[in-house]
Amino acid sequence: MLPAFLIIRDIMTIDTYDGTGVKPSHWNLGSVIEQLRVSREATHNIRHHGKVRELPSREALTIIVNGLSAALFPTHYGRPNLTDESIDYFVGDTLNTTLNRLTEQVRRGLQFSLEDAVPDDEELTRQANAITREFAAGLPGIRGLLVSDVQAAFSGDPAATSVAEIMLCYPGTIAILYYRLAHSLHRLGSPFLARLISDIGHSLTGIDIHPGAQIGGSFFIDHGTGVVIGETAILGQRVRLYQHVTLGAKRFPADEKGSLIKGVPRHPVVEDDVVIYAGATILGRITIGAGSTIGGNVWLTQSVPAGSNVSQAQMRND
Repeated sequence: MLPAFLIIRDIMTIDTYDGTGVKPSHWNLGSVIEQLRVSREATHNIRHHGKVRELPSREALTIIVNGLSAALFPTHYGRPNLTDESIDYFVGDTLNTTLNRLTEQVRRGLQFSLEDAVPDDEELTRQANAITREFAAGLPGIRGLLVSDVQAAFSGDPAATSVAEIMLCYPGTIAILYYRLAHSLHRLGSPFLARLISDIGHSLTGIDIHPGAQIGGSFFIDHGTGVVIGETAILGQRVRLYQHVTLGAKRFPADEKGSLIKGVPRHPVVEDDVVIYAGATILGRITIGAGSTIGGNVWLTQSVPAGSNVSQAQMRND
């Protein structure tokens, strides 16, 4: 047993030092803490409606998306040893747990999505339950779209050796999965939560798809790094994009006070069967006609008719 003076010395060391060798008392934190409180609550208050609220959790949303992915594709994103007898039980248990978690995150997100005064907790919970129930009902449709996306990747990439490779190794497939889940929540009235899910997918893949964008089936993003698809973009069926493609806005309309007007259509419309090669930048509310091909590194701010073939050389000649 240690002598008493050594025990006291150790206690004093724990109380006095934080492991860096610096005494906390040297920071004079009282004044700093007070000034930060004034900034939070008065001078620079950026809280939604001026109140403290529970934020949705990125960690919880990551777990939720993993659970939804496992329910949609049990042997790819769930458990590879599932059998015909056990797979439905796995899907049911996973969905039940995941949807319960999702409801809480939807409830939190609604506090920041509603423009008017936030309703009481009971009404928020009721709305969250309704959104989650409708979201769950749409999962078979989402799976169908995702299968069409995977098939488009398999048929469109000669390097693809199997569906499993596409689902596990292709960042474009992962980004589209996150987008399709987020878009459903966005459409059902949970835009803040949808934006968070999209940002998690962006962090994982380097592909930034706003959940408000409308994208048809059999969508394929090859390689994918640096792809950006804006909020009001509309993509038809069987569209293919390569890395560093931007479907962005050319300008941002403002009101009489100079504030940007939200929700105005400002991103491209890309019709069916369009291919857009690496580095192309397409800006504004223009239309790329069906069956067109946009070459690499093209900068395009005007509509092109169906069947167009746009290259850098053509743009220079214009």
